Amino acid sequence: MSYTILNNVLKKRKTHQKALIKETSTVFEKGQYHQCHRCKKSIDNQTIAYHDYKCVHCGTLIRLKAFDRLFMLVDSNSFIERGKGYITLNPFFDNTYDDKLKIAKKNASLDDAFIYGYATIDSEPCVIGIFDSTFMMASMGSVVGEKVAKAIEYAYFKKVPLILVIASGGARMQEGMYSLMQMAKTSAALNLLDSAGLLYISVLTDPTMGGVSASFALLGDIVLAEPNALIGFAGPRVIEQTIKETLPEGFQKSEFLLEKGFIDQIVERKYLKETLGKLLRLHA
Repeated sequence: MSYTILNNVLKKRKTHQKALIKETSTVFEKGQYHQCHRCKKSIDNQTIAYHDYKCVHCGTLIRLKAFDRLFMLVDSNSFIERGKGYITLNPFFDNTYDDKLKIAKKNASLDDAFIYGYATIDSEPCVIGIFDSTFMMASMGSVVGEKVAKAIEYAYFKKVPLILVIASGGARMQEGMYSLMQMAKTSAALNLLDSAGLLYISVLTDPTMGGVSASFALLGDIVLAEPNALIGFAGPRVIEQTIKETLPEGFQKSEFLLEKGFIDQIVERKYLKETLGKLLRLHA
């Protein structure tokens, strides 16, 4: 690639990023700071957006809120949200759970940890669902499971591909068996897409763990992952304590799982929209 072409590409990327900074209005507001969850250092939000939402100190990908990631992936003004109005109940009348829900709703500005709707990516139609890790680490309770199932059913109804961008600590322990039942419900719902020959793309981000990874997260026709994402069921520390053995270096990281054939491709965040657009066009 010539220097002129490369320079033009970089200019376009910078222009897009500047527009993105203006468009996003949740985590990455101008003049605010964000703390990296790994090195704990604070970075100006504009700096984060300009550097592809990476920590400039340690290179860790910043965990994005659902609507921030949505702005990065879908065409401008194409997203039509569905499934609003679902309210998380407290099946075991745990007062501490009510308090945690109030804090989570305030932090995420959402009713629960998952949003979905109809959108286009590079002009290709799809149903897209995104998890928000700022809401109780995007744990899957009855509302999240119901909305994931509704997203699957809506993709079937519209006869378009389904894309789920997943980040979750697993099943929501405060809802007990109600939460675990969502694993079976969401997995069974995917049979609808399979029966209609519709594409399901699963995008795994850091972390994708527990009951979510053990159900719909790893059932994608195509499974993509972000670099250095933690993906698995139980955490490495729990596994080591259980089997009394030292695990390989990088165990449960996306690079390790790619090597073992567990996922199909690792995609840098800045190329994710382009990659999804290509996959949707190939499927169409």
